[in-house]
Amino acid sequence: MPLHNPRNCAALLLCLCAAALAMAAPPQIELADTAHIVRVSDPQLSPDGRSIVFVLSLPNLKEARYDSYLMLIDVASGAQHPLTYQRPGVFSPRWSPQGDRIAFLAQAVPQLESVPPPGAAPPATTDGALARAREPRDQIFVLQMNGGDASQITHVTRDIEELAWSPDGEQLAFSMADDNPAQKDIDSHNDAFEVTDNDYLATEAALPAHVWLVPARGGDLRRLTSGSWSLPRSAPPSSPPSPLSWSPDGKSIAIVQQATPAVGDSDQTVVAILDVVSGRIRKLTTHRGLEGYPLYSPDGARIAYWYMRDGDPNNQNEIVIAPVSGGDGTAVTRPLDRDVVRAVWAENGKSLLLGGHDGTRVALWLLPLRGVAQRLNLGNVDPAWNFWVDASLGKNGALTFAGSTPTHPNEIYYMSSLRSAPRRLTDFNHQIASRTLARTSELAWRGPDGFQEDGVVVYPPAFERQRKYPLVLYIHGGPTSASTLSFSALPQLLAAHGYVVFSPNYRGSDNLGNAYQRAIFNDAGDGPGRDVMSGLSALEQQGFIDETRIAVSGWSYGGYMTSWLIGHYQVWRAAVSGAAVNDLVHAYNLSDFNVTQRYSFGGSPWTGALMQAYVAQSPITYVAHIKTPTLILSDTGDARVPITQSYLMYHALKDNGVPVKFFAYPVAGHSPGDPVRLTDVYRRWMDWIDQYTK
Repeated sequence: MPLHNPRNCAALLLCLCAAALAMAAPPQIELADTAHIVRVSDPQLSPDGRSIVFVLSLPNLKEARYDSYLMLIDVASGAQHPLTYQRPGVFSPRWSPQGDRIAFLAQAVPQLESVPPPGAAPPATTDGALARAREPRDQIFVLQMNGGDASQITHVTRDIEELAWSPDGEQLAFSMADDNPAQKDIDSHNDAFEVTDNDYLATEAALPAHVWLVPARGGDLRRLTSGSWSLPRSAPPSSPPSPLSWSPDGKSIAIVQQATPAVGDSDQTVVAILDVVSGRIRKLTTHRGLEGYPLYSPDGARIAYWYMRDGDPNNQNEIVIAPVSGGDGTAVTRPLDRDVVRAVWAENGKSLLLGGHDGTRVALWLLPLRGVAQRLNLGNVDPAWNFWVDASLGKNGALTFAGSTPTHPNEIYYMSSLRSAPRRLTDFNHQIASRTLARTSELAWRGPDGFQEDGVVVYPPAFERQRKYPLVLYIHGGPTSASTLSFSALPQLLAAHGYVVFSPNYRGSDNLGNAYQRAIFNDAGDGPGRDVMSGLSALEQQGFIDETRIAVSGWSYGGYMTSWLIGHYQVWRAAVSGAAVNDLVHAYNLSDFNVTQRYSFGGSPWTGALMQAYVAQSPITYVAHIKTPTLILSDTGDARVPITQSYLMYHALKDNGVPVKFFAYPVAGHSPGDPVRLTDVYRRWMDWIDQYTK
């Protein structure tokens, strides 16, 4: 190329500039990056509004776990420093009412047992009792903000699950399961237990949890409640246990009573008022169940609580306000027509901060009790959502929450008022955010049965509309959940591999109103499947999808939908079915929520003619139609969706000659919760799809 030609010089200059820009472009996200994503959670504003305490969880790849720390942020300067060091399992930080102390939960040994010298008689207790005394448990610690290390103020042999400061800051209420009354027999191996509505992994009878008090400076514990009923328990994925809510005068605590401690009886919950002095309990409403999360108003005259609309679990969750004197109250969120999973009183008691899904966003609303809910303008930030919106409203009207953008994982955000813009205070995940990440957008379409539906599309970083791309469907679980524009690691990884990723919402999702959410009743697979396929058709009409290279995948109910779709539509090149419910009768009998499945069908599969509905809506029924190469993933200790469900599908596909692989993770929980195994899930997921679609 002759350099004296001006046009050639300009062309060369453009080429050099393009090359320089290409060299300067940040690298795309890689699998190894996801193992280093930092987690932030549970931000709490101090009473004076000047500081925020939160939980920071750093990935520990060597030990395959997250190490948690309490962190403090000065709101004005943004300065941060840790409050705890080498304190395992830190969670639930709570400011004292005066702001001079922080109580939190962390693992610690209940009591230290001295080792007898050689030849001395062993202590007069069983080996089992000694082992329990040495086993770390979640204990209460109190940290003075004027300096010094945190003091452990409980030394119990059962995990503490909830804590709440009394209004005067002199004591803490907490919840803890009872000791097993048959423990001596169990230590002697006489350990048979009665099965109730528990999951198949249970190894002892479900034990009730009750309310206790402990002085804030430590001392003797005082039991407030007892009996065969229990405070509700919680296991992920679900919202945290219902918090204990003190009345402003410190004379009573709003609690939730569950008829039995079995998780399968979690529908049998009612709000009650506990008198702190006498221990007397009175029921608040006339409802027989499905209540939770009571919260005293600032003036102590009212209780806001959760209740399924019209007492039907197929409906969305509403916030009801009732007088403390008693009565069912009024569902104040019904006009909003959204599934509300967080409610916080404003300090003046005249409004509520609400949280939930709204379309493809996680939204916050301010609801004046005498007005219309107003959605806060959060820009492109979505608060963190896990069947609970992770936010704290200060006395001065300031707000803090954990949240993400489409291209930045969760950080701590702050708003000086509910009308100000969110300000990001932390930058722990800057490494991921600095990568060249995929663009994310909403797709809306008219679905079957007249529903207006939506979903999220993630595009490859160098997306060109005139090209054809392979497609991966990544379907959310729940089903009472939603795909949103929040940051999600796996879709970003798949997009970096050259895929368009589509996450459709479907009937049963909680983002488009009550009619849409309850439309899944007695229609677990067919209706949602048609919703997904109509969304797929709408995306294909955009013109950039290679319709011969489409994969489908999901976890939990997303796994159910994957198993359903490959049994009903023959358009898939590959499938990944994670922790999938494949047999609904199996789920009714073995999972932790077991018999509550009856609400989805109108009754038990073992009564009347309902067995036919359970079988007809189980993906395993249609296994003879499945031809798609399928990867199955599950945890061995999953109580929510027992791994037996995955074994069913594995053997059924294998015996029918369908390419299938099944990998199990030897851990508890509904999905691998540590950074090492979670990264392995992503690797196997992508490798399987690459094998059949690239």
